[in-house]
Amino acid sequence: MAKLAQAERKILQAFLRKTYDTRYVFLPKSQHRLWTLTIEHPDNETNQKKVPLVMVHGMGGGIGLWAQNLGPLSENRPLYAFDVLGFGRSSRPQFNCKPDIAEQQFVESIEEWRKTMNIDKMILLGHSLGAYISGSYSLKYPERVKHLVLVDAWGFPEKPPEDQQRRIPMWIKAIATVIKPFNPLAVLRVAGPFGPGLVRRFRPDLQDKFADTLEDDTIFDYIYHCNAQTPSGEAAFKTLNTSFGWAKNPMIHRLPDLEKDIPVTLVYGSKSWVDNATGYHIKYLRNESYVEVAVVRGAGHHVYADKPEPFNKLILRICEAVDNNTNPKPIKFRESFKASNDSSSHTSKTITESKSSKSLVVEDTPDDEDKENVPTQVL
Repeated sequence: MAKLAQAERKILQAFLRKTYDTRYVFLPKSQHRLWTLTIEHPDNETNQKKVPLVMVHGMGGGIGLWAQNLGPLSENRPLYAFDVLGFGRSSRPQFNCKPDIAEQQFVESIEEWRKTMNIDKMILLGHSLGAYISGSYSLKYPERVKHLVLVDAWGFPEKPPEDQQRRIPMWIKAIATVIKPFNPLAVLRVAGPFGPGLVRRFRPDLQDKFADTLEDDTIFDYIYHCNAQTPSGEAAFKTLNTSFGWAKNPMIHRLPDLEKDIPVTLVYGSKSWVDNATGYHIKYLRNESYVEVAVVRGAGHHVYADKPEPFNKLILRICEAVDNNTNPKPIKFRESFKASNDSSSHTSKTITESKSSKSLVVEDTPDDEDKENVPTQVL
């Protein structure tokens, strides 16, 4: 824990050029603690009164991974980020083995935290597992959410039938069977002091995301020490998912029941393993509500770290709309593919409807292009 605190401090001091506060927030009902970062505006009453932004990280992460976003996103409003229950520096309780109860333990920890922090309403932003938890929280406590932002959300699509799934090699199935009894990141704990090196070997891209400011191995140390302790939240995540990472209770069946007046923005990385088709399906199912799907070019699963500048601009646009009590203006469509005059270039029409203007946008896209070139609200 001490080494985790040291790595986190180094990351935050490298990126944050403004005053911030970190402390444990005690949850009186559950007797747990959530490690919380706060950026407020005590000398600017106008900014301090704006709807705060609350950020919920994903599986195996912590507040340090938001380092490139905390400063820009807190310029004009209070910002709060916390280590999710069972992760980072927060309490690591034993979660229930039933997925619906374990999910509610996450949800209730956020609600307890909100009450303790005296936050009335918030812009709720979640990444990956944090997006799943944020979606669940919004369903139970819709009166507390002014805008729901789901970033590369895990656990939303339904597991397809066996005959519709990608063919999985037998060796992968065999490995999955062997490691099934263990938690997802157990190998890091088994590795002991070699853990940071293991993170470096298998995820060298993590350093690239922060390389402009952090030139050493701090980010590897941070990820390792976030996950080298009691695998509490990790075990809960295992409870929530079924084979090969599909959610047992997918959000796609539940989010359409979210109150109609809550706007939703789904953000994806164009190179992410998360399929953004789910976002468009949610947009279709919530056709009487504001739903926007935005794809950040060149970003992978960690959109906020891969492409922090366009990501921050998108979130600031959402925040400004909340300040004005409106929905964000649609992102302008940008032509992602210019049809060639070559007769061998096969194209198809893609039609997308903007909910605010009810206008149709038609663009040409090649049938064989990857999803990065699918016309969408691209940043």
